[in-house]
Amino acid sequence: MAFPQKIVLATGNSGKVKEFTQLFQAMNVTIVPQKELGVTDVPETGTTFIENAIIKARHAARLTGLPAIADDSGLVVNALGGAPGIYSARFAGEQATDSDNIQLLLSRLQDEADRRAHFICTLAFMRHGDDPVPLISEGHWHGVITHELDGAGGFGYDPVFYIPTQERTAAQLDRQVKNQLSHRGKAMSFLLENMRQTFA
Repeated sequence: MAFPQKIVLATGNSGKVKEFTQLFQAMNVTIVPQKELGVTDVPETGTTFIENAIIKARHAARLTGLPAIADDSGLVVNALGGAPGIYSARFAGEQATDSDNIQLLLSRLQDEADRRAHFICTLAFMRHGDDPVPLISEGHWHGVITHELDGAGGFGYDPVFYIPTQERTAAQLDRQVKNQLSHRGKAMSFLLENMRQTFA
């Protein structure tokens, strides 16, 4: 089976499009954002990261007839029983900003001694819309939630996600370093390796 030459990416996030384009550059694969093909977002009705990633990838593959990749990612906080989890982007409400979500998180953890947390990214690759065996890859990034924001880079919860081995928050990391350490960077590496084996 030949390695796909064109893959639709089920996201409207330009940063993710850039990351995947760079990842697949050596394989001569063209990454096309779903928006360019007229695909709109599908409701994320799953209860897990894996379910949501598959829902998004299947939707894009069915509508375009192309192989598709989708990701679902978020922050998992031990003291909150795994929250915000799949609701990370809308923790403080459907129209919540990053700042809204961070403030809610810090208020929930105000009296908590255990501030351990990890980011998780789950990727799903579908060869076609009815693919019964999608390739699933997952990456984790462990850290601790700080008491206040620190750093101007990144997005989402990065300013309060502290990495002990780096002695700084995700928002303070150089982009290249972050891409090597992050949950998405790890998941993307695993996915590429899975695909190489599948299409060898």
